[in-house]
Amino acid sequence: MDSHTEVRGRTRPNIVLILADDMGWGDLGCYGATAIPTPRMDAVARDGVRFDDAHSSSAVCTPSRYSIVTGRYAWRSPLKQHVLHSHAPAIIEPDRPTIASQLKAEGYATGLFGKWHIGLDWKRKDGTRLTAFGPEAEADLLDRPTQYPADEIDYSEPFTGGPCELGFDRFFGIAGSLNMPPSAFVSQDRIVGEPTLERPVYQRGINPGLMTEGWRDDQADIRFTEEAIGWMRERAPEEEPFFLFLSAAAPHRPCVPPAQFHGMSDAGLRGDAVCLVDWMVGQIDDTLHELGLADDTVVVITSDNGAPMVYPEDGDTDTHRPNGPFRGQKGDIWDGGHREPLLVRWPAAIPGGQVRDDLVCLSDLYPTLLAAAGVQVAPGAAEDAVDILSRLAEPGPTPRGLPVVHHSMGGAFALRIDGFKVVFCTESGGGFSSIGADDDGTVYGAAAPVGRIYDLENDPAETTDLWDARPDLAAQAHAVLADIVRGADSGFAVDVVPEPAR
Repeated sequence: MDSHTEVRGRTRPNIVLILADDMGWGDLGCYGATAIPTPRMDAVARDGVRFDDAHSSSAVCTPSRYSIVTGRYAWRSPLKQHVLHSHAPAIIEPDRPTIASQLKAEGYATGLFGKWHIGLDWKRKDGTRLTAFGPEAEADLLDRPTQYPADEIDYSEPFTGGPCELGFDRFFGIAGSLNMPPSAFVSQDRIVGEPTLERPVYQRGINPGLMTEGWRDDQADIRFTEEAIGWMRERAPEEEPFFLFLSAAAPHRPCVPPAQFHGMSDAGLRGDAVCLVDWMVGQIDDTLHELGLADDTVVVITSDNGAPMVYPEDGDTDTHRPNGPFRGQKGDIWDGGHREPLLVRWPAAIPGGQVRDDLVCLSDLYPTLLAAAGVQVAPGAAEDAVDILSRLAEPGPTPRGLPVVHHSMGGAFALRIDGFKVVFCTESGGGFSSIGADDDGTVYGAAAPVGRIYDLENDPAETTDLWDARPDLAAQAHAVLADIVRGADSGFAVDVVPEPAR
């Protein structure tokens, strides 16, 4: 397969990356869902490649998105666990190469529409800026249980550290998740309108704060899609190819899809919100076909982490298993927290109808999409990612070449090695399964050098722990992981070596 395949005179493909928020492996029909109709995503799977063993680098939003944009694990950044809030500072260094900056440097038009959630350096009313770097860095801003005080932010001033300084020509979206104020659109480097109204807290998990007049949660994804389509239409007559990143707010709570999607699924409002994501895919795909660009466009559809299973709007999670047969949910170190749907279609270069078991991390999208564009990864960039494009010409799964490191919401680590998963914590690692649990687990360390080992080939549901039976594998995985994280201030207990069970 040649990543420079020429179609209708173009030598480089357009690239469309559609990222859902909290959509699980088991939410799509092509992965076995029967309660949620997803015909447009299923069609992409039918005409392209469906990956069954793809993983986000983290089981929650911000670190997973950081990895997609940079090709790096987020524990290498200032963020070591949990997620950012909308007023947290940017955690991507201004001079770090990103997938967008590299494509832009090679002549691509680059646009991001939707949720950002990797931090913005807002200006305070006292004239200072939030920052995660340098002598002015405020580490406590990265792990606050509540939003930064909105009355200290000067919304009349542009923010820095955002998408337009990291390679995107066009940005229209929201700063964080849909449940995080300010509830307002942001365009380029400014907020749209003045958030002066108190946001109604109509559901558990919505953070109190400000919103702009006329703001409606249920219309956010509709607007993102409209803006993305308008931008695509503007680009179509141009000779330069484009990279479109459509980052949906759905199906992340508050799970308020527009009325036309209500009842479309048999999985509650969250299921209906997955139908909204499917509609977004269809709108983008219809536009590609209308513009005559579908054959020469790489389309990627995935999600940032596993689905939650603890909220009323999640529906009956025994009837509809949003994370498929896998144990756990959003935030967890178990596979339900980080095993993702991943669909890739490129009619001009990739044979369709493939279902693959290759081990993939979403950080791999960085070098893979660059390879499709014929672009080399910048020296020192994307160190936790590998190009999987050439492997798609092979008939069976091929080794990734790098181990995949998993990370939980609570900052616990796990490593995939030789068909096994070695987990350096007990229970969920501080994920969503720990909410209301009697035992939320212990993270590996000097006081408790404990862990779990699962044989994923024979026990994909992670039910049987082999830690005591395989001290050799625990030690091997520890050595490999220690080498990967060494010097990164990751929080992993590098110097605590597992000992055989007595």
